[in-house]
Amino acid sequence: MIEFDINKKVKLNNNTEIPVIGFGTWQIPNDIAQTAVKDAIDSGYTHIDTAAVYKNEEGVGNGIKLSNIKRDNLFITTKIDGNVKTYKGAKKSIEDSLKKLGVDYIDLVLIHCPQPWLLYSLGFKGFKKANINVYRAMEEAYEEGKIKSLGVSNFRISDLKNILDNCHIKPQVNQIQWAIDYKDEDLRDYCHKNDIIVEGFSPLGTGKLLKNKTIIEMAKKYNVNPANLCLKYALKEVDVVIFKTIHKEYMEINKNLNFDISSSDYEILKQISK
Repeated sequence: MIEFDINKKVKLNNNTEIPVIGFGTWQIPNDIAQTAVKDAIDSGYTHIDTAAVYKNEEGVGNGIKLSNIKRDNLFITTKIDGNVKTYKGAKKSIEDSLKKLGVDYIDLVLIHCPQPWLLYSLGFKGFKKANINVYRAMEEAYEEGKIKSLGVSNFRISDLKNILDNCHIKPQVNQIQWAIDYKDEDLRDYCHKNDIIVEGFSPLGTGKLLKNKTIIEMAKKYNVNPANLCLKYALKEVDVVIFKTIHKEYMEINKNLNFDISSSDYEILKQISK
């Protein structure tokens, strides 16, 4: 069987290319991230996703060094903490990330959240000027070559419109939660209309989808793991998918994506809700 190319790339609006499968490091402690990232790279993954708020950038950087892979063969993403809402704070965050990761440039930097975390969870939609200031710092780093691509995460349509209306470099990416039971098709379509790639995180529903009876039975039909079905589904709906595991066995299993979900099964999966 021909293996699925986990490093198949899609083109961003600045002609940079990003692998469609990313290895995420959310909730992986700094001391474990080193081994997890090395194992992921050894398993063939070249797209590594971290964030300042994960507090594991140093471990991620050490894992990259231990892998002995050429820097140009990797795509590294990090994010400015959603609580950082000033130009100076964003500048410092970028420099700190470069130092902790031990790299001369970062392939993609995102504003992690349009509002400070607590306010975002409460549905607050302010901080428009603050986000423009943070994004301006990112644009300067982009022009200096410290960032190769830039974008946002968890941004709603109104948050994105604010950036598009006030900044001179269009975001390349919006990273949002996307899974069989959690999606925002209007937001995805707005991104695509504006030539912004959509990255989906938590495609396994933070693990709960792997226990869903419909998904388990359908995965057996395709002779794959439930995680494979969830990842393949997400890839049918968004451009890039980020998954996480610390187990090398699952890193290998999750590469088994060389199958197609039939239109009838796809419709069944679409009916699964939270």
